[in-house]
Amino acid sequence: MASNFKVLHEIGNIAATEGSEIKFSIDEYRKYTYASIRKYLKRQSYSGPTRSGITMNKEIVKGVLEALKQLPLDAQVIEEKELGKFAKRPGFSVVVRLTTYQGSKGIDFRVWQEGPPGGYAGWTKSGIRLPYKNLKEIIEYLEKIKDLMPDTEQK
Repeated sequence: MASNFKVLHEIGNIAATEGSEIKFSIDEYRKYTYASIRKYLKRQSYSGPTRSGITMNKEIVKGVLEALKQLPLDAQVIEEKELGKFAKRPGFSVVVRLTTYQGSKGIDFRVWQEGPPGGYAGWTKSGIRLPYKNLKEIIEYLEKIKDLMPDTEQK
């Protein structure tokens, strides 16, 4: 069976841990174009994408860029806080936050689910954490994505 997924543009990558990297790309699935930030493994047993990642439409990319451009390059002066919440689709948002985990500062992209009354509301498993030290590269890659993505959604 043929896959409906394809990478349209590989934008760049940053090193994550030994044996993995985070790739920035523009992908297409069933004629829907989106920005993707995803962790990939590079190991003998498996090389390829993991579930750790986030997808965004062009409007979310623009909002994230606006928030990230306000940040200083020096990670030592940042505090944990939410940078923005961006509507993804009905009931779901992408939340971008500054976080500290085990002494390391990062930029956390997570999907937040708005539950129906009495239903689940909270974080989903979808998301990725990027090292703050790569802020300049992250902004550059997101700028390229914004410039290359089509303005209208394709269905």
